[in-house]
Amino acid sequence: MIDSEQLQQLIAQALDDFYRRRIQRLADLKLRAILRRKNPYLYKAIGAFDPVDVIEEILKAYLSSSDEEIFGEAFFEPIAKAVSGGVVSPTEGVDIAIETDDRYTAIAMKSGPNPFNSSQVKRQSDEFETLRRRLIKLRKQFDPVLGHGYGRKQSPPTPKKLYRDSSGEKFWEELTGDPDFYLKLIRYMEQSVVEAHRPQYIAEYKQVRAIHLQEFLEDFCADGLVDWEKLVRFNSGKDSIRLPRRKKQKRAVTAQEDSQFTEGG
Repeated sequence: MIDSEQLQQLIAQALDDFYRRRIQRLADLKLRAILRRKNPYLYKAIGAFDPVDVIEEILKAYLSSSDEEIFGEAFFEPIAKAVSGGVVSPTEGVDIAIETDDRYTAIAMKSGPNPFNSSQVKRQSDEFETLRRRLIKLRKQFDPVLGHGYGRKQSPPTPKKLYRDSSGEKFWEELTGDPDFYLKLIRYMEQSVVEAHRPQYIAEYKQVRAIHLQEFLEDFCADGLVDWEKLVRFNSGKDSIRLPRRKKQKRAVTAQEDSQFTEGG
């Protein structure tokens, strides 16, 4: 059983990696690629009339989805590996392998119990099945698990879903034998560790939103107003709109730009 000091260190390390990845994901944001995928009608329908509002909505949606994914990979997954005593699985799509004398537990780790669509369920089932076939010679009970760091979802395998779901308190207790472990994850998440990362993240957020606001103003605005028809043509028109080539760059945030936003992140 991992002690409280070791768990605090493990959580701090996981948060270090989480923030490192968050900052990298911000730097990787490509505005035009997002605008090709998102619904331009929706931005206007929810009242994002100003260019600043559009960029804020884009960043909010982008970070919400990416943060959940990053947190699962950078926080829940390494902690689950460390406390389970398991090893890295030999098969893609399965994260942790725990082997005993008569049982082989294979765990694919996810952040939360957000529902898979049918194709994702099939893919995950196929990945577990690939591992099962590799292990036939072991003659051990094969237990495939889709683990969720939070939530209440518990479900057995079915003919179309060849694994069981385990979430939250029950999942962590199964890994550690400690019914309070899921509470310790939040209890030992030190505020000082989080606060140490916030200034750098906020600075990066301000840089990124300023860069993309300027890009949006140049590409899809006239006299500071959103050219909605140009944006829709870019997103949905039969003929593609040619926009000027743009080099990736960073620059300091001006006081004027900074005052247009509330604090992000």
